[in-house]
Amino acid sequence: MIDAGRVWADVVAVRAQAPLVHNVTNWVVMDLTANALLALGASPVMSHAVGEVEEMTALAGAVVLNMGTLDDSWITSMAATLDAARKHGKPVVFDPVGAGATRLRTRTARGLVEAGGVSVIRGNASEIAALAGTTGRTKGVDSLDESLKVADAAAGLLSLCDIVTISGEKDVVVGRDRRCVLGNGCAMMTRVTGMGCTATALVGAFLAVQPDRFLAAAHAMAVMGIAGEVACDLSSGPGSLRMHFLDALYDLDEERIASRLRVER
Repeated sequence: MIDAGRVWADVVAVRAQAPLVHNVTNWVVMDLTANALLALGASPVMSHAVGEVEEMTALAGAVVLNMGTLDDSWITSMAATLDAARKHGKPVVFDPVGAGATRLRTRTARGLVEAGGVSVIRGNASEIAALAGTTGRTKGVDSLDESLKVADAAAGLLSLCDIVTISGEKDVVVGRDRRCVLGNGCAMMTRVTGMGCTATALVGAFLAVQPDRFLAAAHAMAVMGIAGEVACDLSSGPGSLRMHFLDALYDLDEERIASRLRVER
């Protein structure tokens, strides 16, 4: 189902097409996610002004919504962007950062998803569990649940979106008739803020070039994990990992994907 050749083909497509990825994302991660998209070969724009979301969404290949630094203006902007994405038929990946931590976050996340138009939800296990209405243990915006344990609960969200992707020690991609578990990545990635949000942004890049949304999500998570592993091998700590991670995305080739890809089921 997920093989190195198809992952590589999508990387080549991103590099060839340089799709515009419209990010309505949070202040903490804008720099990392923009640079990761550039390193992969996509073209990022970080725009949340309500007055331009209609035009920007029309130009984009895909839309990323991330509610990390949530406030009223961000909620308004995400809702307006989601409306524009529905109107223009653009794929949307949504990151429900911190869902389950506060009532505002959980309510906002649920409201955006129930509005319709979200293609892929990408979150950690606690966020996905909270969004699905099950008990998720959340500390701030960090997950205390395991991705495999909430995969069945994630399937309950598929009436509201096409694909649910759960990040963790193992990444799980859940579709209506398909499911896969990816074993790439390294523990040090959790010491760099914004890595989960970066995974969401990369899903956006792959959605822009791959019409099969399950494959787009799975291929993005595979690339994220492989680049993280390569970076970890070269790094002495989180600071150097961030640098090497961007380099790994930029230098990624078919041989490296084939030698490292771990699809467990």
